[in-house]
Amino acid sequence: MSKTQAAPPARGWRTEITRIQWLVLLGTTMGWALDGFAGSLYALVLGPAMTELLPHSGVAVDPDAIGFYGGLTVALFLAGWAVGGLLFGMLADYFGRVRVLSAGIVTYAVFTALAAFADTWWQLGVLRFVAGLGSGVEAPVGAALVAEVWRNRYRARACGVMMSGYAAGFFIAALAYQLLGDHGWRLMMGIAVAPALLVWFIRRYVPEPPEIQGAIAARRTRKSQGQAAVADQFVLRRLLAAPLLSRTAICTTLATGSLIAFWSVSTWYPQIIRQMTAAGAMSPETANSRVAVASMLFNAGGVLGYASWGFLADAFGRRKAFAISFAVSAVSVGYLFPFHHGYGEFLLALPVVGFGMFGALSGTFVYGPELFPPSVRATGMALCNSIGRSITAAGPLVAGVMAASWFGGDLGLATTCVAAVGLIAVAGLAFAPETRGAELPTDPIDLGPDRAQPPTGPITSKEMYT
Repeated sequence: MSKTQAAPPARGWRTEITRIQWLVLLGTTMGWALDGFAGSLYALVLGPAMTELLPHSGVAVDPDAIGFYGGLTVALFLAGWAVGGLLFGMLADYFGRVRVLSAGIVTYAVFTALAAFADTWWQLGVLRFVAGLGSGVEAPVGAALVAEVWRNRYRARACGVMMSGYAAGFFIAALAYQLLGDHGWRLMMGIAVAPALLVWFIRRYVPEPPEIQGAIAARRTRKSQGQAAVADQFVLRRLLAAPLLSRTAICTTLATGSLIAFWSVSTWYPQIIRQMTAAGAMSPETANSRVAVASMLFNAGGVLGYASWGFLADAFGRRKAFAISFAVSAVSVGYLFPFHHGYGEFLLALPVVGFGMFGALSGTFVYGPELFPPSVRATGMALCNSIGRSITAAGPLVAGVMAASWFGGDLGLATTCVAAVGLIAVAGLAFAPETRGAELPTDPIDLGPDRAQPPTGPITSKEMYT
């Protein structure tokens, strides 16, 4: 009698995912959520903060001034985010993910809370810039950390869940504003110190990935022995030269378009709702409540957009997942912002806007780790997003100026025009290679001077190595 070999038992996520992977996902998701919490608080209190601080700065308070100076402080925050993301990203590739992540969290938490003591708009702007330096670390370093620890078929979904923390943080901020907003904007900024408490958890329970530990140790060994390798070149030099330049360009275009659209919309929809409420002769308390509810719905859609992107990318591929996010964003923004709608229509449409825009942002950090080898992975994602944020920094300011100068104070139409620039991401998508099912890239293998192999990984077309 012949014997047949029994099929191996099916393994599910409960057995494939380890305790360490869960802890890393929890720590990075909490960090990104509290980053979103701190950032969202400012968008919610921008109007009241400018109303109080502008007279102390010798500026008359009116909608145009709030739009200009409020947009300028947001631009300073985004500029700090761009600089800090790149700086901390490089440090993470040279010294490890966990300690750099902890330093960034403390920086953005402390300086966001210090904004509660600002007396003028420019003091607030300076503190927002420094807070931005620390805020820029969480996404690129956290995404690199998750991707390197979750080296299984759930990697994209884990990165998407981590990114959903940012929208969850926005949701928590909106809830806090609903409960505490009547106590003033200074209290709201002060409670943003909470993320600093997360550092204890990260330092205690989140390990350094063996992959980056090995890369750092190998670099130090070669340096002590007087040897040189391709992987020892300065990280920015490698990212801005072949064979990695094309990957950097693709990721930068995707990130820039997504960021321009997101920050233009997320900065100004609360003020649009405030203007709508004021036009109806309603009280400031009603305006606060409406902004809080709208923000919760926007970010509820954002949580779904963030968390679902990895599942969509695994099901349909990275390129199609990006296309879905871009299409949903374009249609919903085109419907809601150029035209005058009631508050109820905003409540119905904002979750859809959030789903598309947060989803596109999630995609850049799910896809990014699949483009770069470990010795430049954090810097690569930080560089792409820092370039995007440097360009994006002008978006909220431009929208405020356009509303005042061109559209008779219509922030909705100005926001639509700036958000439309985000369609440049479609150009990046046209050249983006599909990476579904591929292993993460590895560092080049040295074969002697000028004979190093290109990084192995998901991009194999000839164009990517020329």
